[in-house]
Amino acid sequence: MTLRLVQIQPGVVKDITDYSAGKNGPFYVDSNLVRFKNGFPEKIGGWQQEKYFYSTDPSTSVLLQGTPKKSLYWRGFDGLDRIAVGTTSHLYLIKDNTLHDITPLRKTSTSLNNPFATTNGIQTITVTDTAHGASTGDFVVIDSASAIGGISADDLNRQAGYRITKIDANSYSIDVGQNASSTVASGGGTLNIKYLIGSAENMGVESADPATGWGVGTWNAGTWNTPRTVASNSLVFDATRWSLNIWGDDLLANNRNGQIYYWSRTGGEGTRAVLASSLAGASGVPIENRITSVSFPDRHFITAGTINASTSVFDPMLIRFSDQEDFTNFTVTATNTAGDQRLEIGSKIIAVTPSKDETLIQTDEAIYGMTFVGPPFTFSFRLLAVNCGAVAQEGTIVVDSRAYWIGKSNFFLYNGSVQELPCPVKHFVFNRINNDRLDKTHVGHNKKFNEITWFYVSTSNTAQNNQEPDSYVTYNYQDQVWTIGELDRNTWTDAKGFKTVPFAFDKDGRLYNHETGTSNDGEAMNCHIESAEIEIDADGTRQFLIDRIIPDANMSVSTNLSLEFKTRKYPNATEITKGPFAVAHNTEKISTRVKGRQIAIRYSSSGANDDWSLGDFRINAQADSVR
Repeated sequence: MTLRLVQIQPGVVKDITDYSAGKNGPFYVDSNLVRFKNGFPEKIGGWQQEKYFYSTDPSTSVLLQGTPKKSLYWRGFDGLDRIAVGTTSHLYLIKDNTLHDITPLRKTSTSLNNPFATTNGIQTITVTDTAHGASTGDFVVIDSASAIGGISADDLNRQAGYRITKIDANSYSIDVGQNASSTVASGGGTLNIKYLIGSAENMGVESADPATGWGVGTWNAGTWNTPRTVASNSLVFDATRWSLNIWGDDLLANNRNGQIYYWSRTGGEGTRAVLASSLAGASGVPIENRITSVSFPDRHFITAGTINASTSVFDPMLIRFSDQEDFTNFTVTATNTAGDQRLEIGSKIIAVTPSKDETLIQTDEAIYGMTFVGPPFTFSFRLLAVNCGAVAQEGTIVVDSRAYWIGKSNFFLYNGSVQELPCPVKHFVFNRINNDRLDKTHVGHNKKFNEITWFYVSTSNTAQNNQEPDSYVTYNYQDQVWTIGELDRNTWTDAKGFKTVPFAFDKDGRLYNHETGTSNDGEAMNCHIESAEIEIDADGTRQFLIDRIIPDANMSVSTNLSLEFKTRKYPNATEITKGPFAVAHNTEKISTRVKGRQIAIRYSSSGANDDWSLGDFRINAQADSVR
């Protein structure tokens, strides 16, 4: 009998056959919730839900309204940490574990007199407000209402507000979550209703979809009184997506294709963001903006995909920038540094990403560098590369002066020149990505482990109404290896300030602290790593009898690690699986009897307390025969 050492190279390879991955490496071919550290696989850290942020009323839900799309952390001049979160319906601020709704208001109706009507046994209230201007799905916050029909004043005036269902131009309904105890035709007292920005301001669109309906397409197309359908690549309604930018101590925000809003720390966390155009001295602030950013260190406010100041027409390829140190002044004069530049290659600007020496601007076809040069031109624009367009607003990240992003069918790196990033799981990932939801792909950084992770919507996502990212692909830029897996996260922010670990929101608005503990918020983490099929001898001519496997693993006493191994006589022969075998911290060997020319191993765990890392392993094998 011969004891053989089996060493597997780090990283997952899926774009060649399992047999080839075994001959050329050998490599691993599948993973979930596993990373490589010092060349060996280990289970990633767990995550725990942050359950202690509330609005000022702790009785309200700890979940955010709407689907989270963007989060931003910063530490203010007061030394306090804040997190801004933009969802499909709201803009929030978290400070000292307290959640504040800072969503801008579209309008406020004041001193409405008894606008509510209740029906006994029904939890829906009808609200009358002439010319309210709201649409189904918009949110309202009620202030100073009195009890009506058994519904308490506290329930009516809840800070979280209500999502409405439009009835007509003068009325709508809200669901208060409890049945009225009597029918009241008119009540609620004298009250105010605050209307949050909504569909009229491009809020509330969960997914980008082809435009259909009346008025879409060419005149006289189709039959009268039927909705028009156009090709998916010709007209698309963009999903709600936020740009969040720090301006000193304050926050500048815009929802995609919407206006620019300003939140000031001096007003307090309880104040709402307001239109930047409404501030004193504001001049020429664009009313439609696809993406916004701030250039450093010169501090110009940049809007990409915006209104042409001369024609008042939206141009998806136009860059405009404010006067230096003044985000409210976009009017170009001989004495300021405001200006604009139209890019040529592409149909629309997809992403804007600040880097160390320049601001990177990506269209759907190319990447440009925007560099501050001072008067009279303010900025220079240079084409960096073509055929490397971005697909998602949040799909690009800069780490150590290098930019990484996901394209239509490749991953890219910019480090002075643009190059395709070698990726041995590329075909697997792009065959699995839901192309209709590419825009929802977003990227995050985990500095502690040198990892860049793209979260994407997979084709296996069966959600009927709102498909959100459910899978990921991770690149370890130090070791240059890749891993894959499944995890539903809608935002990701690396450890900063009081957040000593990365944190992320899921699609339902739950905030998780990652790299914390060993579980999925107290529940099991289903992790695995599987190797390619490795030939037991170099030429693969001999069949072997394997009667013993000697694992090499570090694990906690409470870990439940399972080991399966698979053998074949030939690459396309029937696979024989042995196991699973339990591997404990003190397991010396696993005895079995199986024949084959090739062997693959699969480690997996599904416990809440499992914690493990792997090394090499050995098998006891004897040549069985030569044919």
